[in-house]
Amino acid sequence: MIPQPVGLNAEFYAWCARGELRLQRCTACGTWRHPPRFLCAACGSAEWSWEPATGRGRIFSWTVTHQAFFPDREVPYAIVVAELDEGPRLVGNLRGIAIDELALDLPVQVVFEAVSETVALTHFGPLPME
Repeated sequence: MIPQPVGLNAEFYAWCARGELRLQRCTACGTWRHPPRFLCAACGSAEWSWEPATGRGRIFSWTVTHQAFFPDREVPYAIVVAELDEGPRLVGNLRGIAIDELALDLPVQVVFEAVSETVALTHFGPLPME
């Protein structure tokens, strides 16, 4: 199922479709935020910009699904919540890491999956070897 985002969410997905992870950042206090919104929760400012994020983070939480909700989906699969180095948390599928390797604070990197010209989904995979 492909998301049909509107408003600020559409902007987020459009950046992802370009292969860039960009998050809103308050220009008044510097707070990063996700999901996108019009006002900063930290200071109330309506001033913000889309800033590049590293895409690196650590596993904060996860769930493993054992029942297929969509017929084309292989089970089991893991949905993870990753806390990015910038602070906000993102949700995505686990890619390139075995489910039994999941652990709190496991370092991960955003991986994009283009699903249309205007939408790419964020998933999480292992950090590249340096």
